[in-house]
Amino acid sequence: MRILAKELLNLYSDGEKEPAASEQIELCGWIHRIRELGAVNFVVLRDRSALIQLVLDGKCPYPLESVVRVSGNPARNPKAPGGAELRVISMELLGGADGNLPYQVNADVSKIGLEAILDNRALSLRNPKIRSIFKVQSTIIEAFGSYLRAHDFTEIKTSKLVAGSTEGGTELFEVDYFDRKLCLAQSPQQYKQMMVASGLERVFEVAPAYRAEKHDTPRHLNEYVSMDIEMGFIESEIDLIELEKELLAHIFEEVAAKNAADVAAWQDKGASVPVPDGILKAPIVGYEEALKIVNTTEGKTGQGQERIFDMSPEAERRISVWSEKEYGTPLVFVNDFPRRLRPFYTYPSGASGTMSFDAIFRGLEITTGGRRHNEYEVLAEALPRFGLKKENMEGYLSIFKYGCPPHGGFAIGCERLTQKLLGLTNVKEASLFPRDRKRITP
Repeated sequence: MRILAKELLNLYSDGEKEPAASEQIELCGWIHRIRELGAVNFVVLRDRSALIQLVLDGKCPYPLESVVRVSGNPARNPKAPGGAELRVISMELLGGADGNLPYQVNADVSKIGLEAILDNRALSLRNPKIRSIFKVQSTIIEAFGSYLRAHDFTEIKTSKLVAGSTEGGTELFEVDYFDRKLCLAQSPQQYKQMMVASGLERVFEVAPAYRAEKHDTPRHLNEYVSMDIEMGFIESEIDLIELEKELLAHIFEEVAAKNAADVAAWQDKGASVPVPDGILKAPIVGYEEALKIVNTTEGKTGQGQERIFDMSPEAERRISVWSEKEYGTPLVFVNDFPRRLRPFYTYPSGASGTMSFDAIFRGLEITTGGRRHNEYEVLAEALPRFGLKKENMEGYLSIFKYGCPPHGGFAIGCERLTQKLLGLTNVKEASLFPRDRKRITP
C-alpha cells in the first residue's frame, strides 16, 4: 500500500525507529531530479507531501517528471534530504513524460522570470516552492470561513452575471447572454446586502470578482478572489474594523500553525507571519491625519518628495512604515474617507467624511469597506449627486424599501493578502491562473 514521502521521513529520519531489513514500502510520485554516479544512482521523488531520495542500482530508466510507482527498503541516511531514503527494488512507470521539458521544474524559482513561470503554468505549478504559495492561500481561505462560521455568519454563493454595476462604475466586462448583454460582477455587494435584509444578518462569500481596469501593475488583477463579509446591526465602521482585526489575527495564527515550511520557503523574499497580538493593536487613523503622516514620513528614496494629496501606493507604503515604527505592526486602518472618494451608498460621517475604511498591510491596501446607507429615500436622494439615475438603480434600491437594518461590510483581496504574507513581488504570483490585459491562458 502506498504511503507518502513525508510519512516515511517522519518514521525514520529522527533516529528513534530502525527500519527492519525486510520492510518494504511503496511510494508514488514524480521524478524531480536525477543524479547519475555510476553503479549507484540517486533520484529525488516528489509527491504532494515532500521530496525524498531514492537509491537505484543502475540508471534511472525514465526522464524527469515521469510519474512512477517505486517499491523498496527504507533506510536512515543523514546525508539524504530529510534524513531518510528508499533503496529501490522495483520501479513502474505510471505516466510517461517527454524528455524535452519546456520548463525546468526543479530549477531555482528566483532565477526564472515571472512571464516564463506563467507561460508554462502547467509545469511551474509542479515546483514545490511555487506550489507552497497556494498551500498558504488554501489555509487563508479555510481560516477565513472557519472563523466566520464560528461567529454565526452564513456562507452564501451569489451570481457573477449581473445586469449592471451597483457601484456607479464603468469598469465592467460585458458578456453575451442569449439575446442581451450582461456584465461580470465587480463584487457581490448587492446580494450580500439583500441577504442581510432577508434576516440572515451576517453573511460571507469567497468567490471571483471582475474589474475591467486597464492596469498593468504588480498590484492589480482583472479577476481575483474576493473574501467578502456583510454584517447587520452595526453602529459604524469601527465594528467592522474590530471584526477584521480579529479575523486576520485568526488567519495568521492558522497559517503559522499549518504552513511554517511553506512560509520558510519564501524567506529569501522576506516572508513572515505577523504575531496575532500585533494585528489586534493595529492603529486606526483618519484620512486627513494619514495624509499628514505620509507627508512627514520618508519615501522609498529617503529624500524629500512632492507632497502627497491622496492615499496613493506611495502613501500606503509610508503609512505602513509609520505603523511599524510607532505601533510595531504591519497593519493600519485608514478611515473617515471624504465622500467624494467613496460610492453613493457609503454612510456619511460629520460634515464631509464617511464611515468607510481601507486596511493597509505591509504597504498595500488589502481591504475596502464601511457602513452603508440602509434607508430607501436617503439613497434615492443621493443618486443625482453621483451622476446616477433612480430608474437605473431600482433593482438595488428595492432592497431597502421594506426594512433593512443598519449594516456594512468589507472585502479582503485574497491574492494581495497572500502576496504580502510571502513577500511576493507581483500579485500575479499569488494567482493560480492570473488574468490581466494580456494573459487569458491557460
